[in-house]
Amino acid sequence: MFPKVHAGMDVEMNSNMDCGKSKGIIGEKSLQILVDKMKKYPVSIWRTVWKVGREDPRRVMHAAKVGVALTLVSLLYLLQPLGQNAIWAVMTVVVVLEFTAGATLCKGLNRGLGTLLAGSLAFFIEYIATESGHVFRAIFIGAAVFLIGAAATYIRFIPYIRKNYDYGVVIFLLTFNLITVSSYRVDNVMKITHDRFFTIAIGCGVCLVMSLLVFPNWSGEELHSSTVFKLEGLARSIEACVNEYFIEQDQIEANQEKSSAEDPIYQGYKAVLDSKSFDETMALHASWEPRHSRHCYRFPWQQYVKLGNVLRHFGYTVVALHGCLRTEIQTPRSVRGLFKDPSIRLAGEVSKGLMELANSIRNRRHCSPEILSDHLHEALQDLNTAIKSQPRLFLGSNSNQATNMLALAAAHATSQKNAKNSSGGGGVSLSSVKTDSSALMEWKSKRESSERKFLRPQLSKLAITSLEFSEALPFAAFAALLVETVAKLDNVIEEVEELGRIAGFKEYERGDENIVVTSDKPQVIDVTQNQLPSHGVD
Repeated sequence: MFPKVHAGMDVEMNSNMDCGKSKGIIGEKSLQILVDKMKKYPVSIWRTVWKVGREDPRRVMHAAKVGVALTLVSLLYLLQPLGQNAIWAVMTVVVVLEFTAGATLCKGLNRGLGTLLAGSLAFFIEYIATESGHVFRAIFIGAAVFLIGAAATYIRFIPYIRKNYDYGVVIFLLTFNLITVSSYRVDNVMKITHDRFFTIAIGCGVCLVMSLLVFPNWSGEELHSSTVFKLEGLARSIEACVNEYFIEQDQIEANQEKSSAEDPIYQGYKAVLDSKSFDETMALHASWEPRHSRHCYRFPWQQYVKLGNVLRHFGYTVVALHGCLRTEIQTPRSVRGLFKDPSIRLAGEVSKGLMELANSIRNRRHCSPEILSDHLHEALQDLNTAIKSQPRLFLGSNSNQATNMLALAAAHATSQKNAKNSSGGGGVSLSSVKTDSSALMEWKSKRESSERKFLRPQLSKLAITSLEFSEALPFAAFAALLVETVAKLDNVIEEVEELGRIAGFKEYERGDENIVVTSDKPQVIDVTQNQLPSHGVD
C-alpha cells in the first residue's frame, strides 16, 4: 500500500515540476519579448520624429519659432521688469502662436482687443461702484458680472461673431470677470488692468513678429496647396480604381490584403472628403492676412471653399466607384474584358483633366482650352458603342426562363449536406433516432428548421445569379458612375475657371508643360496635417 502512495506522490511532484518549468519558460519568453520591444522603442520614436520633419520641413521651423518666442517672453518673468504679471506674456505665446500667420493674427488681435475692451469696461464699472458707496458696491459688482456675462455669452450665438470673434469674446469675458471681481479686494484696479494688457500686448507682439517676419506660413497658401493636393488625389484615385477593376484574378488577392490605410484609392479621395472644416478655417484665417503676394491683391478665398464643395461631390462619385470593387455580386472577367479598353481610356482622360486643373491652380494660370479633348469624347463614344453592341448582357432574352428558386436552393442544400455526411462531419444516422411518434415529430421539426436556416442565406444569391442579365448589372453600375465623373468634371472646370477669373490668373500659353498622369506619390504636401488642435483659452 505504501509503495503505491509514494508512487502517486512522485507522479504529482513530477507534474508540479513540469508545470513550474513550463511557467519559467513562458516567463523567460515574455521577458525576452519585452526586452526586444524596449530595444526597438527608441528606434521607432526616432523614425516617427524623422518622418514628421521630412514630410514638411516647415514643422521644424515652426517648432524653433515657438521655442525662440517662449525664450524671449520668459526673460520678462525671469528678470522681473514687470513683476509676477509677466507670466501672462508666456501664456499668450503658448495660446496665440499658430502654424500660419493668419491664425496667429486672428487669435492675437482677438485676444488684444478683448483684453482692451474688458479692461476699459471693468475700470468704468469699478469707478461707478466706488462712487455708489460701500453698501451697494458688492450688489452693483454682482449685477454687472451677471449682465455682462449673460450678454457676452448671448452674443456668441450670433453667426458672424461666432465665426470671426468668438475667441475675443471669451477673452473679454474672462478678463472682465477677473478684474471686476478681484477689484473688490484690491484697491489699485488700474494697475491690474495696465499690467495684464501690457504683458498680453508684449506676448501678441512677439507672436506677430515671429509669424509675419520669420519664415512666415500663410493660410492662403495652405488653402491653395490643399486644393492642388485634392485634385491630384482624385486623379490618382479614378485611374487606380478603373485599373484595379480590370486586373487579372491573381492580382486581386494581393490587393485585398491591403488595409484601407494602405489603399492608394482610399488615400486619394480621403483628403477630399475630410476637407470641409479645413477649407473653411483656412479661408477665414486667410481673410485676416495682409496682402503679401507679388501682385499685392487679395485672392478670393471663399471661391476656394466653393471649389472644395464641388470636389467633395466629385469625391462621392469616386467613393461609389470604389465600392463597385467590393460588391458581393461581380461581373465575370470575361464580360468585363469586352469594355476594358474604352473604360481605361475614359478614366485616363478624366485623370488627365484633373491633373491639368491641378497644374493650372498651382501655377496660377487658366487651364488649357483643350482640357476636354477629343480623346475624352472618343473614349466616351467607344464605351457607349461597346455597351450597345452587347444588348443581351444588359437586357436579357425575350424567352420566359422562370425557375423555381426554392427547388434550386433545396438541391444546393442537399448536395452540401450529402457531402458533409459522406465526410463524417457529424450527420444524423437513422439508428440513433427514436421510433416513438413524439420523438419523430420533434426530429422532423428540428430538421425542417435547420434546413430553413441553411436555405435562407442561399436563396437570394441563387435568385440573383440565375437571372440572365444579372451578370452585367454590376458593370452597368460601374459604367454609369464612370460616365458620371465626366459630367461632374464639367462642374469642376467651371469652378476653376471662375476662380481664375476672379483671382486674375494669367492666360494659358502654348509653351506650358504637358500633363503626365503617374501613380507615384504626390509631390504636393498634405497641409491638412499641419493644423494643431486648439485647447483652453489660457
